[in-house]
Amino acid sequence: MAYVCAMQIFLIGDAAQWPGWNAQPAQWIQSPEEAPAGSVLIDMLFDGSALRMAQLEAHSGPVWVNDVSGAACSKGFVRFNGWRGFAEKPRVEAAAGEAMRADAEAVAQLSGKELDWLPDTPGFVSPRVVAMIINEAFHTLSEGVSTKEEINTAMKLGTAYPHGPFEWAALIGVKNVASLLLALAQANPRYAPCPLLLTEAGIA
Repeated sequence: MAYVCAMQIFLIGDAAQWPGWNAQPAQWIQSPEEAPAGSVLIDMLFDGSALRMAQLEAHSGPVWVNDVSGAACSKGFVRFNGWRGFAEKPRVEAAAGEAMRADAEAVAQLSGKELDWLPDTPGFVSPRVVAMIINEAFHTLSEGVSTKEEINTAMKLGTAYPHGPFEWAALIGVKNVASLLLALAQANPRYAPCPLLLTEAGIA
């Protein structure tokens, strides 16, 4: 653990993500190749592409990826829930092999985070729940039951949610929500995304 604590931490992300990960003086970079060998590389902008995967697999140090949909399952990375609205919080859902967890917790502590370990499967817990709430809201909208604004207001007032479903979708990114639902639906059809959600995500 002391070895990891002595490492430099390099993060790939945008300016909106900086405040929640600046507890220790990490360095922000634009691409995986900029991270020196042996450093901890945290990719907040991981897109699951073959190119990005190859770049991260070529890095010689520990790699963390913001990967809710599970594209990097079983790749030897630390997967974490880096969705906006979640990653800024002090506790972060994560998945990794048992042998990697102690060092990952040391890195998390340097970044002002505490990790909640979950199985290395798509979705974690909070994203699954929120994605299904958003999906149902899109079904409600597509059936003409109410408007986006009214659904947002009803959910915030009726359930005390911090955001309405469509506000959540805008914060997280509709495409991220759709990608998770599509990944989960491969194993369980109840997660099948609403066609309107896919259209808004530019996938349909």
